[in-house]
Amino acid sequence: MGILQTAATLNNSSLKKNSKLIFLTGFMGSGKTHWGKIWADASGLYFFDLDEMIEAKQKKTITAIFETDGEKYFRQLETETLQAFFNKQHCIVACGGGTPCFNNNMHWMNENGTTVYFKATALDIFKRIVTEQEKRPLINNLPPAELLNYIEIKLKERELYYAQAKIILHVNTVTPDTIITILKNA
Repeated sequence: MGILQTAATLNNSSLKKNSKLIFLTGFMGSGKTHWGKIWADASGLYFFDLDEMIEAKQKKTITAIFETDGEKYFRQLETETLQAFFNKQHCIVACGGGTPCFNNNMHWMNENGTTVYFKATALDIFKRIVTEQEKRPLINNLPPAELLNYIEIKLKERELYYAQAKIILHVNTVTPDTIITILKNA
């Protein structure tokens, strides 16, 4: 593949033949679903959003699961849904922000695919999620004044897990062509 070749011009069959399972990790609002869909479309890979899969199976939103069944139950569903990708290929999976931090999931993802961490500053994330808090169960009741502090604390807690990813990308440098680099390293 030439260095100037873009994801849009790559031969999809060669990508599928050589690709593995790719897990996108990072804090909520870092762009995992956004870029996962773009990259899957450009490369001919399948795209899955872990939260959307859980919602479809449970027939309720993540927020409703948290409210009625609790976070522990949700984390177990999340791990079961994640591990259903065992031995799968040709897929990009956008994981929830907490997925790598529970039930040894980050280790499992590293053993079974290529992990990509969408690294962002707390301020980057705040700007992206402040207007959509109601969709996010861990922050839906926080006043905006407390949201930035919450993000800073959670990022520090989760960095230990996120940093174990095989590929680390800063969210402000991600482009449609970034998938080329990821697939070369998958």
